[in-house]
Amino acid sequence: MSFVANSKLEKVLKAGHLGVTSECGPPRGTNPEEIKEKGALIKDYVDAVNVTDNQTAMTRMSSLAACIHLKLMGVEPVLQMVTRDRNRVALQSDILGAASFEIPNMLCLSGDHQSFGDNPQGQNVHDLDSMQLIQTVRHMRDDGKFLGGDDIKQPPKIFVGAAANPFADPFEIRVPRLAKKIACGAEFIQTQCIYNIDKFKEWMRRVVDRGLHEKCFIMAGMTPMKSVGMAKYMKNRVPGMDVPDEIIDRLASVDKKDAAQEGINICIEHIQQLKEVEGVAGFHVMAIEWEEKVPEIVEKSGLYPRPDVE
Repeated sequence: MSFVANSKLEKVLKAGHLGVTSECGPPRGTNPEEIKEKGALIKDYVDAVNVTDNQTAMTRMSSLAACIHLKLMGVEPVLQMVTRDRNRVALQSDILGAASFEIPNMLCLSGDHQSFGDNPQGQNVHDLDSMQLIQTVRHMRDDGKFLGGDDIKQPPKIFVGAAANPFADPFEIRVPRLAKKIACGAEFIQTQCIYNIDKFKEWMRRVVDRGLHEKCFIMAGMTPMKSVGMAKYMKNRVPGMDVPDEIIDRLASVDKKDAAQEGINICIEHIQQLKEVEGVAGFHVMAIEWEEKVPEIVEKSGLYPRPDVE
């Protein structure tokens, strides 16, 4: 079996183990201790850690710089890169920069619209879209060429990922859209956070029917609920999110002080259910600003200890 990058995540997935990734948001300042503390909390419980790229269009330390801080402390990073802020020159430049620090994984995204963030007057770039960014990384890696046609002296070695939302409307195009990302060169997929288990299982059934699970590793997105208020907000205010009423009712049925633990329990139960679903290759645990709960979720889900594939 050949490996394209020195990526533990790639090795775990290709060895047939359930992969586990998590996620950290960089600080809104220059102090790197915040990202380092988050990385230290989850280091031994996951195979790699995503570093978000100015998520919700809020200005933060660059994803690339934060990835380097994690890399230097022995945490394998997944560089998230959005096309919102960079043209093809800057995108290719940052890909080379990441590869020079041996950052082995990259997630290609469009990015949230700038109107959501702290600079709503900013201009979207979107010279390339997320699918073209996937193609760009694969072209640079596999063909050893820039988009302009020149040779790259030392091509980047990066394991290429993309995101998928099984719940956005219209549902009928969700799997065809995934197929397009895989055709563009995505090697692993991290999904939107999953609360509607039945709908996700139907999406996975369609994925498997098309054989897409054999062409790409599908990692199911998991985000524990902290409160019934969070559940209601995600149901009613976050586009593309599907939170069934039974989740809200379950969180509302316990004392307020116990709701956070109940949210963790639900997350663990969902992981245990989805471990049995054909085509699910791993889990992406997104406990943003709640990283200290990742070890409990991973352990109680039966995903710890992580396999040694080095």
